[in-house]
Amino acid sequence: MPLLTTPALTPGALAHRPQPDIPADGLLLRPWRPDDLPAVRAAYTDPDIRRWHCRTMTDDEARAWLTAWPHRWHAETGAGWAVTDTTGVLGQISLRQIDLAEGRGEVSYWVLPTARGHHVAARALTALTTWSLHQAGLHRLWLRHSTANPASCRVADRAGLTAEGTNRGAARHADGWHDMHLHARLRTDT
Repeated sequence: MPLLTTPALTPGALAHRPQPDIPADGLLLRPWRPDDLPAVRAAYTDPDIRRWHCRTMTDDEARAWLTAWPHRWHAETGAGWAVTDTTGVLGQISLRQIDLAEGRGEVSYWVLPTARGHHVAARALTALTTWSLHQAGLHRLWLRHSTANPASCRVADRAGLTAEGTNRGAARHADGWHDMHLHARLRTDT
């Protein structure tokens, strides 16, 4: 069925170039590599990451997760970055869903326990949203987090994503259904 609006971004807008490294206030967001497997496995054994992301991974699943990201970039359906500094991988940030026609994407992130308390997630989120909106050309980025996770609320606020409301019973966690806060940033936001 034909659209009556022009797509915000045409197919190929992302995939025509390699997935970039993105500087992030003393950090570097870089595409995942196969040798990042130990960091991914460590993340999905951490109780807090498991609690909020509702998953664990075997070595084979972690390898599959790592190798899926380049395919998602080329298909323009998602993009994932390792959040790094000179010591190695500190966390991850991703565009879980990209919709080129609508010019939007959903953000997800986690930070390893040793890197928490240093605004790693907020710095990575600020860099990714700025790149996505002003260089990649997306119009809107959003994230959702459990209302029981105030740390993610602080990350979104620090990164300039406006709180838009609460989605009631929107995500199932190990302990039941959670209400989810919704935050977003538009290209037109200052």
